[in-house]
Amino acid sequence: GPLVREAAAAGMAGVVVRGAAGPGPVAEAEESGTALLAVDEDAAWHHVHLLLAQAIGARPSPAGDGAALGDLFSLAGAVAAAVGGATVIEDPRQTVLAYSTVPGQPVDEARRQGILGRQVPDSPENTEQYRVLFAAPGPVRLAALGGGELPRLAVAVRAGGETLGSLWVVDDGTLAPDAETQLAQGASTAALLLLRARAAAELSRHLTGDLLRRLLDGTADPATAAQRLGLTPGIPLRVAAFALDPTASAPDGEQAALRLLDLVRLQCEARYGRQACVLVDGVVYALLPVTGERGGPAGERQRRLAEDIVRRAGQALRVPVRAGLGEVVPDPAEIPGSREDADLVLRVLGPDEPVAAAHEVRARAVLFRLTGLLGERRELAAGAWREVLAYDADHGTDHARTLVCWLDAGCDMARAAKWLAVHPNTCRYRLRQVRSQLGIDLDDPDERLVLWLQLRTLAGLRGAGAT
Repeated sequence: GPLVREAAAAGMAGVVVRGAAGPGPVAEAEESGTALLAVDEDAAWHHVHLLLAQAIGARPSPAGDGAALGDLFSLAGAVAAAVGGATVIEDPRQTVLAYSTVPGQPVDEARRQGILGRQVPDSPENTEQYRVLFAAPGPVRLAALGGGELPRLAVAVRAGGETLGSLWVVDDGTLAPDAETQLAQGASTAALLLLRARAAAELSRHLTGDLLRRLLDGTADPATAAQRLGLTPGIPLRVAAFALDPTASAPDGEQAALRLLDLVRLQCEARYGRQACVLVDGVVYALLPVTGERGGPAGERQRRLAEDIVRRAGQALRVPVRAGLGEVVPDPAEIPGSREDADLVLRVLGPDEPVAAAHEVRARAVLFRLTGLLGERRELAAGAWREVLAYDADHGTDHARTLVCWLDAGCDMARAAKWLAVHPNTCRYRLRQVRSQLGIDLDDPDERLVLWLQLRTLAGLRGAGAT
């Protein structure tokens, strides 16, 4: 009650509360003419803000001077009409977001190329003009950069000290007397529109990420999720997982993970357009379509993308990044399995192996899974391997390592002896001791297999030549 009255007295349009509002606040809101919105108890405030921003952005915008304020293209046309020159609106990366099409207003070749490519051509001269523009507090007049080009009138678009983009007007010498004033006003409107567009984009990414998270863990309906994510029916998919190298220390792990999410999303969107990426427990997941593969194994293009992302992210974050690629699956219902593959690849990657696909580390992955399985089951953890380790501990022998080296070497005595740095006869003697003292039948292939698996997985021993 008091909160609603105070909000109305302060001129606020509405109040948002968590949980049920109750009859009292509702009556106060009706009496004061204040909108009252109740959201779930567990709703995150930033999510509520994004939903409200999206709702505001979706409503019809008022028209003024023939321009719909909710449309950047309409705003560019309105500014061009008021200022008297062809206008473009750019983001901070010099991407052309909107441009005017007022008849009779001249444009030069540089402007034409920027519109066609939706990107301002890069050059040292352009870089210097942007430096001057973003350092100025208001509109600036900039000289033509070369023959055939026209001067520009430009202004930075800012909100709260943050640069959101810029407005550029071609100056053919016939601009309106109050062109700078009109352009500054246009920049203020552009700031509102760019903030609204950013909020809408952030909401879309949030909702898409939440849907992908549920698809990855198997709690979303695959067909519905695939349709909402814009996945093309019949196109195989694979999950790529990216993570900071756990052996390296990042100054701020959470912030670094968020930056990694942005980097992965940027690279994926550059190659595939709208793309679903999400951060879950420090791992960035991307859902990649496997299309147009000609020659080589399916998904080779995704491996090259993962390698490129790992390289770029490592340079940008100054922390090594690793990537695992799950198996290619033909149906969205199998995406959780591809995600499990990608997670497992991250677990078994070697120290000098930043990127791998599931099929490339299949043997290591199977042994990793077997280690967990054997360790969890009493009957699977029992066996002669314990007797070998106990004998070594009691007698100071090295039978366990000798067995692992011999088995890793495919029962090649000479190679095992080389790994152990002993004479082959020493290996033969130790194996005879295993047979006679411990009663292990090394001629039985099943006995050898189980003994080797248990020594490799449960005891963690490996031959010196194993990779």
